[in-house]
Amino acid sequence: MSTVDIRGVTVGYGTEPVLRDVDLTVPTGTTTAVLGASGGGKTTLLRVIAGFLTPDTGTVTIGDRVVCGAGRAVPPERRGIGYVRQDGGLFPHLDVAHNITFGMPRAARRRGDRVEELLELVGLPAVTATRRPDQLSGGQQQRVALARALALSPAVVLLDEPFSSLDTALRASTRQAVATALAETSATAILVTHDQQEALSFAGQVAIMRAGRFSQVGSPREIYEDPVDAREAAFLGDVVHLTGHHTADGISCPLGTVTARGERPPGAGEVVVVVRPEDLSLTDSPGCPHGTVRDVDYHGAHAMVHVALADGTVVTVRVPGRHSPEVGEQVPVSVDGPVLAYPGSALV
Repeated sequence: MSTVDIRGVTVGYGTEPVLRDVDLTVPTGTTTAVLGASGGGKTTLLRVIAGFLTPDTGTVTIGDRVVCGAGRAVPPERRGIGYVRQDGGLFPHLDVAHNITFGMPRAARRRGDRVEELLELVGLPAVTATRRPDQLSGGQQQRVALARALALSPAVVLLDEPFSSLDTALRASTRQAVATALAETSATAILVTHDQQEALSFAGQVAIMRAGRFSQVGSPREIYEDPVDAREAAFLGDVVHLTGHHTADGISCPLGTVTARGERPPGAGEVVVVVRPEDLSLTDSPGCPHGTVRDVDYHGAHAMVHVALADGTVVTVRVPGRHSPEVGEQVPVSVDGPVLAYPGSALV
């Protein structure tokens, strides 16, 4: 097990910087998700950690060893890192057993029990060992790729969007199998993803990358419940942005008078109020506005109800699917508890 410590890493392609003075610490035996939009530098960061790319400035330390920077550049094969690519990267002409043992010392390759151990670890039956990759589902291929990454007992495992090509149900089950395997080996892991729910559910720490920098690093609860700004709040899930004004009783906005939550006071004057669908309910309360149901997105267990208020503001309310109203119905909209609020007047 090893801590990964990244300090002042900058990488540029030509004159355009991709990573800008990046700092990040991944504690020993934990999982961190690097979350950001496509093209934001997430995979570049993994390539620097793995040793496939040398940064312009900065250092990467694994455990107590500087692996790049400060005049050092440890080759990838000597960094003790397992790497799982988005496509799995399995050799199509080799069966599962030979894919897993590829790169292991010759004596270790002959240990059939090691293959069985690794297959069991990632939730695959032993009979899978004799199959080729084209005889496996996408989720099974990703589990084999993880088994191969764990074969040499690496201190650090890097996961480069390994679930993005899987369908929804397969993605969830594969993600759980990978999380369980990582926990059992106590490996330090870094996942890069552009899927917000994946990052929030998979990792103990989430680092949001925006334009080559980390805009916020914290626990999933911290970054979801107290994002640094309105833009980041929108990136992390469905929101409605409203203009609000301070009053003696709180913040006045189209939803009535609300109170702000989080550690960042919105300041005086005009503010941006950020409301998530789960902050609202279709129940009557003193002073709450009423509106007309414009549309309903039914998802089975829940429904997203779009309500047009009298002033033209449209808000989205998440309700249980069986309680979703009809389009055209008049409904009250109440705010359940404090909401997010930020200084300024520009709506994102």
